[in-house]
Amino acid sequence: MRSPNTVVFCAIDEFIPASGNPLTGFPEFLESLAEADIPCVWLTGRNRHQLDSTLRKLGQTAPFIAEGGCCVYMAEDYFHLKPSRTIRLGRFICIPVARSLPAAADALDLVAEQTGIEVVPLRSLSPRELIQNSGLPKRDAESIRQRDFDELFFFAGASEEDIQNFRKQATLQKFTVRAHGSLWSMAVNPSLSTCISELRKLYDRAFHKNCFSIAVATSAEGVELLTACDRSIVMTDRSPAPDSRKPSSGAAPKFLPLFNGQSWTNALEAIETRQF
Repeated sequence: MRSPNTVVFCAIDEFIPASGNPLTGFPEFLESLAEADIPCVWLTGRNRHQLDSTLRKLGQTAPFIAEGGCCVYMAEDYFHLKPSRTIRLGRFICIPVARSLPAAADALDLVAEQTGIEVVPLRSLSPRELIQNSGLPKRDAESIRQRDFDELFFFAGASEEDIQNFRKQATLQKFTVRAHGSLWSMAVNPSLSTCISELRKLYDRAFHKNCFSIAVATSAEGVELLTACDRSIVMTDRSPAPDSRKPSSGAAPKFLPLFNGQSWTNALEAIETRQF
């Protein structure tokens, strides 16, 4: 059953580990979406350099949203009608939403100075220190800090109260500080919902009608993705509470067990039939 105006927005970081193989059934899920002509837009906190080999390996050609809602990346010829405001970054045409570096680096230095809390940007580390602090192999460790928009860092000897004070001060300055695995990210004006909105407008024009958007994420993902889409599927490793991860508006998500191989078949069926 074809769904000619459906677009899936999939938060992939829990489905494709930074180092290791995708979850069982996920590559086949992507292949089935492609066979059904349903675009699958990836959402990730990683950067374009970290994604490059995975994009090629899994044959991913749809746009993706990287660095936690900082920018939309796409192949130059993906849409016939081009976005009105774009920049080129590497081999991608991009719709920037957050302010590009060094804005986030300057913001990090400013908040650190205002709070007196010591932070260590990844850009300041030697290759050896980078491997030790990221826990990644040399090649992966180097690519993690090649950011276009946000600045990755860690706190040096800060207490939980210090971290909360740092985040409050950043919010006062209209900066965004988020956990990024064992690290932290500073960004200036990122917006996942704006990235999704920009893509929805492009798909609306391509389909010649409003696209029907479906979010796919784990229960660890924030509600911003769920509320930005028409319907949602949440892959969870535990039984959800009655109102767990339910968006403040719109329909309740469809919950499926994360580590059950049949879940990807069930997710595909829900997407194709729009039965949630």
